[in-house]
Parts: sequence; structure tokens; C-alpha cells
Amino acid sequence: MSSLHQDAPSRQWFSRLAQSLDRRSATRLAILFLGVVLARGRRTVTSWIRAAKLSDQFRHCYTTVSAAGKKADTVAKQLLTDAVLPLVHDAPRITLALDDTPTERFGPRVQGAGTHHNPTPGPAGSLYVFGHVWVVLGILVTHVNWGTIALPLLAKLYIRKKDLPAIQPKHRPTFRTKLEMAAELMEWAAEVLKRLGKPIWIVVDGAYAKAPFLEPAAKLGFTVVSRLRKDAALCSVPKPRPSGQRGRPRIYGEQGINLAMRAGQRRGWQTGTFSLYGEQKTKRYKTFQATWRPAGGLIRVVLVAEEKSWVAFFCTDPDATVADILGAVAARFSLEIAFRDCKEIVGAGQQQVRHIWANIGSFMMCLWTFTMTEAWAWRREQEELVDRSSSPWDVVTRRPSHADKRNAWRRELLQEELRGVLRVGITEEEIQATTERLLRLAA
Repeated sequence: MSSLHQDAPSRQWFSRLAQSLDRRSATRLAILFLGVVLARGRRTVTSWIRAAKLSDQFRHCYTTVSAAGKKADTVAKQLLTDAVLPLVHDAPRITLALDDTPTERFGPRVQGAGTHHNPTPGPAGSLYVFGHVWVVLGILVTHVNWGTIALPLLAKLYIRKKDLPAIQPKHRPTFRTKLEMAAELMEWAAEVLKRLGKPIWIVVDGAYAKAPFLEPAAKLGFTVVSRLRKDAALCSVPKPRPSGQRGRPRIYGEQGINLAMRAGQRRGWQTGTFSLYGEQKTKRYKTFQATWRPAGGLIRVVLVAEEKSWVAFFCTDPDATVADILGAVAARFSLEIAFRDCKEIVGAGQQQVRHIWANIGSFMMCLWTFTMTEAWAWRREQEELVDRSSSPWDVVTRRPSHADKRNAWRRELLQEELRGVLRVGITEEEIQATTERLLRLAA
């Protein structure tokens, strides 16, 4: 048996994650993870199979990918426990990020695909995209040199109600809105993270700042940070109840708060310097407490003056500082960067599969591989990950990209395979087979 199939130290995560599947599929999934990392060119499932040297089992490999989709919750929980939690062991709190992202697909028989709003159309892009939309939950980790990095953990495939009839009844999921899926992802994360005994924050896009998401977050004890609509129906903070007065104390104040009027008033603005996007930036802001019915009561509001207008943010912890709120909002952008890298470097969305569970499994394998790559590179020196000596025009101090980390991990995996081959008693046939395999991976 080739060294490819041995459990080298840097491949232990593959075996651990695969334990969630049936024993027959677990070994195959562990080897497929290696193929996801080593594959080059267009990252289809067939390229994974060729890189993993499983071409003689290609039909079973597609079944394994579908099985990974069905067991995604369990596999992601193992990933969170083994690879991610050690990175946030010393953090004062856990910060999650949640957003949705599309992956473009082609073909009329791709289950779950439909026409969706395109969040990044570009100068010549369409306002709509045909494909899948994923609601993704990630955890934000802060590296001492690289800043904040988002590690995707689990995703839910959102399918429009009108697209569900095209899926066979035995595979057809129940329709759920994006807000319902977001609440399910929070409940999934709470099972593992609550044991740590740390406060949990979750920062989301403004589209999720609605009661169907905020109410479950409050029940789970999560603190939510998000953007606030400029026309949000805020109320004042209720006055303390006079002593001796009977009845339940008021939750919402009697007076409404108009954010536009608050932002238009010249008095009350303050200036502060905050760490945002890896830089120290000076912002003019206003902050105050208010009550808001979708959040179930008291919140902290922050208004930030921009060059041409103003933006509003809120936090369900009324005692949160402005620095914490703005820092969390800025850190959420790292999830957008993770989406870009997962699509462009890992190849999420390039898999040419049609079945709904195969689509879910292949997308999840891309997310998990991204997270494992970042976790593998976490405690390594920059010189181990990238060599810029051949590129004098490049900035030597620039942090390694995800592509740099992925290539470094590929080199280590191939070195482990070579060390497995270079042993006493190796045959000429094994040397020839390994040489041909490495040449195919290189070119």
C-alpha cells in the first residue's frame, strides 16, 4: 500500500473528521481530504479523486462526498473541537461571524440551484446569479502577526420555496428561511462553545438583525452585533419605576428615537481612535442606549460619521464599549475574505455534482480544508510558509496569503509521502509509481 494511505502526523485531522461516517466511507473520506489539498487546476471532485489516487473507486467517492454532506453537523463539530478551539483557548471571549454567500453553478439539473441576488456584481456583472446560496457560520480568531482570520465551520444550503419541487421527495428538505438557518447554526455552535464558560458574541450582516434571529440569540445567551437600519423604530430607555408601584416594570420607553435626527444634531459627537482592519483609525461617533422590540429590550447604539453620510450599529449588550462594537463589525469582513479564498483558491463551487447532498458535501469539504490549512499554519514562522527571495519586488513583511499556506502544507504532505517511500526494501515499481504520481501533481 502506498504511503499516501498511511496516517502521517499532519493528516491526523483527516482521520478524526472522517470518524463521523460509516467505517467503509471513513477511510475513503480521509484520503479524499488529502486529494482536496493536493488537487490542482479546476477543483472538481474528479480532480480530488485523481490527486488522492482513488480513481478505481470513483463511484464510491461520490457516495462518500454525499455522506459527508449528510453528516456535516457532526464532522464540523469534530473540526471545531480538534483544530479550532486550541486557537481561542486564551481569548477572553468567543466571536462568531455569520453571513451568506452564493456559488455560481451551471446546468438545469443541479439540485437546489436557483436565481439569487448577486452581492458582488462588479462593473459589468449581473445583479443576479444562478447557483446556490449558503448561510455560513465561522469563528473569528486573532493571530499575533496576521490579525483577524475567519475560519468557516458549518454552512446550510438555502433553497427558495419555488425551487424545492424540482428535488425528489425523498431528498427534498423542508423549506427554511435564511434567518431560521442562522438560528440553527447558533444552536449547533452553542452545544460545544457553552462548555468553555466564555462570553459568546456573534456579528452578522444587517439582513439578519431581525426578531427571528435575535430572539433565539437572546435565549442562547449570545451577544449580537450588527448594522442598524436608519429607520429602525427605536424607543427611549424606560424611567425607573417609583418605589411601591405595583405591576411589571416597563421594557420599552414611551418616546420614539429618530436616528436621522440624532445624527443630524451637531452636539454629542465624540472623537476616538480604534483598531479597525489592522490599522488605527480615527472616527467621529455618538453612542447611547435605547430599546428595540426585535432585540427584546435594551441595546447599545453607535452612530459613526462617514465622509458623505453616517451609519448605525447596535449591540445587544447595553454595556459594550464603542471599541468592542466597531472592532467586531470590522472583524466580520474577514469572513468575506474567507469566502473569496474558498472560491478562488480552494475551489468551492467548482465541483460538477448534481445531487443535493453531493453539493452540500463538496462545499463543506472546501470550507473544512480552508479551516484546517489555517490551523496548520497558525504556529509556524512566516519563513516556513513563504519564500519571497525570488520576488524582490514583493513586500517582505506582508503576511502570508491563504495560497501561501496551502502550498506550504502541500509541500509538507508530499515530503511525508517521499519519506514513506524512501525506506529500506523499497522496490523499483514503488519508486516508479511515486515518481509518476508526483509528476502528475506538479504538472
